[in-house]
Amino acid sequence: MHGPREKSRRLGGEKIDQGGLPSMADAGAGPTPGRFEVRATASDHLAWVRTRLAMERTLMAWVRTGASLIGFGFTIVQFFDRMGDLRDAAPPRFPNTPRYLGLMLIFCGVAALVVSALQYRSEVEDLSRGDFAVIAGGADVRHRVPLLAISFALTLVGLFAFFSVFLRLV
Repeated sequence: MHGPREKSRRLGGEKIDQGGLPSMADAGAGPTPGRFEVRATASDHLAWVRTRLAMERTLMAWVRTGASLIGFGFTIVQFFDRMGDLRDAAPPRFPNTPRYLGLMLIFCGVAALVVSALQYRSEVEDLSRGDFAVIAGGADVRHRVPLLAISFALTLVGLFAFFSVFLRLV
C-alpha cells in the first residue's frame, strides 16, 4: 500500500487531498499566460456559438420582462382611470396612487430594456475581441442582432407611454 508521501512523488510533488486529486491550494501555483487557452477548433467555435446564443436568450428574457412591465404599468393607469367613470364606483382614497404605480412600472420596464441592451452589447464586444476573435470569425466581423432593434423600438414605446401618463395625455 502506498502512503501519502509516495502519492505525492507520483504526482510530481503536488499535494493531494484525500480523494487523490491535487489540492486547491496548489491550483494557482504555476504561471499561466492568460485566463483561457483559445484554440481555433470546431468544438471551441461551437462553444462560442452556444455562449452567444445563451446571451441572446437572456436578452430576449429581459425584452419580454421590460415589455410586460411597460404594458402592465400603462394598463393599471388606464384601468383605474376608467374605473372612476363608473356610476356606482366609490371614490378612491388615494386617487393618484394607480398613476404613480403605473409610472414606476413603466420606468422600470424602460430601465430594464436600456440596461439589458447595454450589457448585451458590452458582453458581445468582449466575446468577439482579443483571444476570442479567432473563434468568433475574426475581429472585424459584425454580428447583427434584430433583437437590439426590437429592444430600441420598445424603449421608445415605453418612453412614449411614460411621458403620456406623466403629462396626462391619456
